[in-house]
Amino acid sequence: MTEAAVVQLCGRLVVQLGGRRVEGLLPGRKGRVLFAYLTVNRTRDSTADQLTEALWPADAPAGAEATLRALVSKVRRAVGSEALGRGGRYRLDLPPGCRVDLEAAADAVHRAESAVQSAQWRRAWGPAQVALFTARRGFLPEEEAPWIQDQRRALGEVELRALECYAAASLGVGGIELPAAERTARRLVELEPFRESGYRILMRALAEGGNVAAALRTYDRLSDLLRDELGVSPSPPTQELHAELLRMT
Repeated sequence: MTEAAVVQLCGRLVVQLGGRRVEGLLPGRKGRVLFAYLTVNRTRDSTADQLTEALWPADAPAGAEATLRALVSKVRRAVGSEALGRGGRYRLDLPPGCRVDLEAAADAVHRAESAVQSAQWRRAWGPAQVALFTARRGFLPEEEAPWIQDQRRALGEVELRALECYAAASLGVGGIELPAAERTARRLVELEPFRESGYRILMRALAEGGNVAAALRTYDRLSDLLRDELGVSPSPPTQELHAELLRMT
């Protein structure tokens, strides 16, 4: 049986290739950043200039070209000589079926959204949690570069989508899961205060828990925020929910 290949870029770096852990063989911080960049961009060739900018975004040091060659050579030895291209064009070739956590999180949130769309609430839980756990670890948390910030923004959007799925699934199941729906919706509102879906889930969770007054206050808070900050009213779906709640009073 072929050993599973795993790359974890969020939180602590983990690289398992050919049945062995190789992250310890990468050449220091710059070697780990180089490997991460090559992993994220492995569907295309990268040039030496692109790698230099990824490693030293502000100002490349003297001798950067030689340093880059040395780093590439050491990364190649760590991952296998056939895994990294040569000749001024670099592309990381990971084993077929390699699980990269960033990609697994994006796939998981897609599956969670699909389950929510078809009201298969319990099926949404697992993939939503996979995406959440990955996103909360953070991408290369000790490093800074524009391309790293881009990945963090994308991962932040995955976290928001996963929170929305988990909250919606908990609301859909109802009963003892209503507190989870409320808690997760509050977190979604905290992270993205202009995202109306979080408010709608929170309003429904509060109402189904018997606290219609709190649900109506949540609508008022959203309405005030949108009016004061953006000069707009809540969207039609949110207004329809508000009218529904008023009929319950």
